[in-house]
Amino acid sequence: MTLNPQVKNVLDSLKNPSKHEMKEALSKINMPIDEMEPFLQSSSGKPYYRKLLYKSEDVELLVMNWSDLECAPHDHGDSHGWIHVLNGTSLNSVYEIKSDRLPKELFKEYHHQGHLFYAPQKGVHKMQADGARGLVTLHLYSPPISGMKVYDLEKCAACVVSDDCGAWWPEEQRQKIKEIQLTKQEDGSHAS
Repeated sequence: MTLNPQVKNVLDSLKNPSKHEMKEALSKINMPIDEMEPFLQSSSGKPYYRKLLYKSEDVELLVMNWSDLECAPHDHGDSHGWIHVLNGTSLNSVYEIKSDRLPKELFKEYHHQGHLFYAPQKGVHKMQADGARGLVTLHLYSPPISGMKVYDLEKCAACVVSDDCGAWWPEEQRQKIKEIQLTKQEDGSHAS
């Protein structure tokens, strides 16, 4: 993809950006959904299809179009970032994580078209499309995501995944960097 010069200039200027600088940059980018259409493809049985639009040492910009499947609870490694809902509505579930314990769901929130929401460093969440309106999201992370941890609540396990794996349990052995067995929450229940 060739980004328009204005978008490239905004992203090129980001050097170890703060939370505020990233939100401001994502707001300035303001790429309409029709500009994204050529880059959206079938999710092929996965929760989403993602396309890397820009990557530097400091940031990466991705567009994702969502199927009707939810992704797995996950963090973004040592990255933090902002998610802009370009189309549709996202149902975002936020989790609490304590050391080697299974994540516990804290709350769910809806983010509608035009809304931006923050993904903190080491924060665990999962997303899914709410309804049939074709959820499309634009993501800006710093630094580029590496070492993402994906959680499988049924297996009571976590897995650090390779950079080419999305927020789902890896199907290919090469995408499993490290598997971690977790323990249930203190009250003995699984997260919902």
